[in-house]
Amino acid sequence: MGPTLPSRPGRPQGPAARDNGRVDREVFAQLLSDEGQELLGQVRGIEPARELAVATRLRQRYEPALVSAALAQSRLRSRAEAKFGPAEAHALYFTADGLEQATRTPVAAHRARRMSELGVRSAVDLCCGIGADALALAREGIRVLAVDRSPLTCAVARANAEALGLGALVEVRCADVIEVATDGFDALFADPARRTGRGRVFDPEAYSPPLSWAVEAARAAPLAALKVAPGIPHEAVPARAEAEWVSYGGDVKEAVLWFGAGRAAPGGVRATLLPSGDALAGRGLPDPEVGEVGRYLYEPDGAVIRAHLVAELAEQLAGRLIDATIAYVTADAAHSTPYATGYEITDVLPFNVKKLRALLRERGIGVVTVKKRGSAVEPEELRRKLKLDPKSAGGSCTVFLTRVAGAPSMLLGRPLG
Repeated sequence: MGPTLPSRPGRPQGPAARDNGRVDREVFAQLLSDEGQELLGQVRGIEPARELAVATRLRQRYEPALVSAALAQSRLRSRAEAKFGPAEAHALYFTADGLEQATRTPVAAHRARRMSELGVRSAVDLCCGIGADALALAREGIRVLAVDRSPLTCAVARANAEALGLGALVEVRCADVIEVATDGFDALFADPARRTGRGRVFDPEAYSPPLSWAVEAARAAPLAALKVAPGIPHEAVPARAEAEWVSYGGDVKEAVLWFGAGRAAPGGVRATLLPSGDALAGRGLPDPEVGEVGRYLYEPDGAVIRAHLVAELAEQLAGRLIDATIAYVTADAAHSTPYATGYEITDVLPFNVKKLRALLRERGIGVVTVKKRGSAVEPEELRRKLKLDPKSAGGSCTVFLTRVAGAPSMLLGRPLG
């Protein structure tokens, strides 16, 4: 797997860039002992309001540092349920930074499945964090070398591989990723750190390690995938890399840059929607025409918008834009598509709160869902001004605050289906 040189001091990298120190590593090791496991079982599901009383009682039997660590792990596991599911979340181990930046299980599984389908049987995972991506690769039968600079994070990743019975496929190495030889693997995956102590990092060259270094490493590998922020500018996507934007349940989760000897389409763009797995590929279509609002309005999935594939969606729907700068597609016929949410439009009005309030009351509508795109008005602010009675018999409707041909407008409608 290649030699590892000594780590460079002071260089944070990976999803859990900060090493919490020798004491924390020792306490984490205690959590893995029989005593620690017993304690974790006792604190599972403890409500925050009861933590102080429970901690006071448990410290009479266990070391205070171990009790604090178990309670912190219980809190992290509860938070992790949204990403990993209840059963797996309470089997794994986390750090606060590692959980924040860990990939949601279905998203990591999608990427690992794609690598497996491309023939990958061994991979190096750089900046592995708590190991979420390495675990997904191992579940596809791929042998993984997972690398991170933080000793504590490496201990957590190693424990997670063992917890899921994947230890034989996942080797965890504590090292500086820029000094690890990556030749000899079928694929490379890297997730550079995009956070510092001051918050999120938006400049790709401020990633740790920088995106330019990761791209160079990716181009040297037979196949590679680089996880980047969903907001990465299209002009920052390297030449001959496929850029894939991935959403889960309608929320954009990540962008991935794929490299690989013709196996990733040169310069390609795609939007992948999970959990369905539907994928929309870019074909370089020109911007759609702008026209009047038709009977139906389609709100594209966030991955479609991020990937700049609204034109491809509009073509599928035989639709057009309602404004040159707004990502709403309108059409005269109803269509079923996984790439957008459809609405039947009943009214198109100039923006006027008083007229909207009068119209809704006239129809007995007491509940509105407010969506905005290209409007400075906040949905909560509008709802307060409407002063509707939720017990009204007229039901509900969706109100779109947007622009139509440059003019502030309100569209009223209801979801299709």
